[in-house]
Amino acid sequence: MVDRVALFVTCLADTLFPQVGQATVTVLERLGIEVVFPLEQTCCGQMHANSGYPGEAELLARRFVEIFDGFDAIVTPSGSCAAQVREHFPGLLGGDDRGVPGRTWELSQFLTGVLGLADVGSTYEGTVAYHPTCHSLRLLRVGDAPLRLLRAAPGVELVELPDAEECCGFGGTFAVKNAEVSTAMLDEKLAAVVASGAGAVCACDSSCLMHIGGGLHRRGIDVRPVHLAEILAS
Repeated sequence: MVDRVALFVTCLADTLFPQVGQATVTVLERLGIEVVFPLEQTCCGQMHANSGYPGEAELLARRFVEIFDGFDAIVTPSGSCAAQVREHFPGLLGGDDRGVPGRTWELSQFLTGVLGLADVGSTYEGTVAYHPTCHSLRLLRVGDAPLRLLRAAPGVELVELPDAEECCGFGGTFAVKNAEVSTAMLDEKLAAVVASGAGAVCACDSSCLMHIGGGLHRRGIDVRPVHLAEILAS
């Protein structure tokens, strides 16, 4: 049993969606886990690596390892950032990563895989469609961990999202560099969300939820984008 973890909050939670970081702490503390927040933490370097700046990404990766090396478990509410640490740090650092990637977990993987839990005491009520983000699905391979957590929440009515595994079109800088393609992909995702009949669309990444949520708002669609951590913390 892990009784102490470090929270890697990510750039988006730090600057735009603090409620996601707070919800992550709420869930973990409810389970009796002490959460430590290293104040020195910064970006994991994912954006730099994806944009073709491996040197800058390596510097941020080394900083990450220095800051989080003293912890047996690092938990983050982001599939994409967890994937950057777990899958790309070893290559960026030439194996000089002190085992930190293997101790870094996306929230749903930590709860179901490390702690062996599904029911974490959520009192959320409503219909929810789950969108598996690309990094969590294809790179981090979280599998059905988020779905198991949602199904274990008594008040959640999980509804099927048509073509759930299709990308929402965000892709970080892809949405900026290829705006028209990104918007077309988003239109298809929004149509699927509406077809699901859900009152909320859930994911493990604030980035994709920001993209989907912006589209929902601009089109006047009354569906709430909500991070998995927020549902679990309710």
